[in-house]
Amino acid sequence: MRAFPVDLPSGTRYWTIARQAGVDRTFLYRHRDLLALVHAAELAPAQEDPAGATPVSRASLQADLANAQDRNTRLVAHIQELEKRLAEALGQQVWRESGLGAPADVEELQRTITRLEQKVVHLTGTLEEREAELEAAREANRQLTRALNQRHDRTAAE
Repeated sequence: MRAFPVDLPSGTRYWTIARQAGVDRTFLYRHRDLLALVHAAELAPAQEDPAGATPVSRASLQADLANAQDRNTRLVAHIQELEKRLAEALGQQVWRESGLGAPADVEELQRTITRLEQKVVHLTGTLEEREAELEAAREANRQLTRALNQRHDRTAAE
């Protein structure tokens, strides 16, 4: 077994250290003090890169990953909503174009229905008036017929 590096570079993974030391990864798990050093090195921010790159720590990468996963979840939900709206719009368009759907001039048809309903109410009222007039004429006819019959009966009896 080679010497275990005491001064671990930040961002170093435990399996890399185990490989460099010539031991199995389980060796680190059996020696908790060594594993604690490795975990601390993983969480520590990286040293300033000589090329001037920004240091990246495991925690910042995990935060970026969590943010990316949340954004991905939101985008998936948004895409599903857009797909649903598109499917509904295409379905309505196909329904109209097939001739099975309601005509586009539904408002005009509603106005025609209202106008016809009003006409039915008016004609029903006119019919009721005429039926009343007819009944009155029949009653007058009956009375006149009775009066004629009574006059005829009186003249025949005399």
